[in-house]
Amino acid sequence: MVVDVKRIINAPGERIDFRFDLDLSDVDFGGLYPAQNPVVVTGNVRNTAEMLLLSFTAGTVLQSVCDRCLKTFDNPRQVSCEYMLAQQVENGDSDEIVLLEDGAVDVGELARTAFILEMDAKTLCSEDCKGLCPGCGVDLNQGSCTCKKEVDPRLAVLASLLEKEADQ
Repeated sequence: MVVDVKRIINAPGERIDFRFDLDLSDVDFGGLYPAQNPVVVTGNVRNTAEMLLLSFTAGTVLQSVCDRCLKTFDNPRQVSCEYMLAQQVENGDSDEIVLLEDGAVDVGELARTAFILEMDAKTLCSEDCKGLCPGCGVDLNQGSCTCKKEVDPRLAVLASLLEKEADQ
């Protein structure tokens, strides 16, 4: 969504509010498409002390898969951003300054980029998820597995001594 800010460039105290839905269902993230719901973007552009300030939040509920236990779960995600808008930059580049093109700014592209960059590299259904047993595949959040733990070959002799002691 492109927001035309020409009418507030020279009007201190003025603002333009916006709200739109962003479709990110085509974004492949690790072989999955978690953004099946629209991303709702709300925000405004305001002229404060003859400086244009763009601020917005983008939020949705992602359809995620836990990287430890492989369960699907709803993952609420919200990203907040703030940028200064300028018609030209005098002293080099800045990530916080966005250049206007013909008095307009593409908020949709900024929201899309910010939302994608804030995606988690690893998704967990909960911080204390125990995952799956590497031996038998049992979900360790539901209970313990019955696998016999493999003994490090370097300690096999000690393990056999402990087994003999337990049998006596």
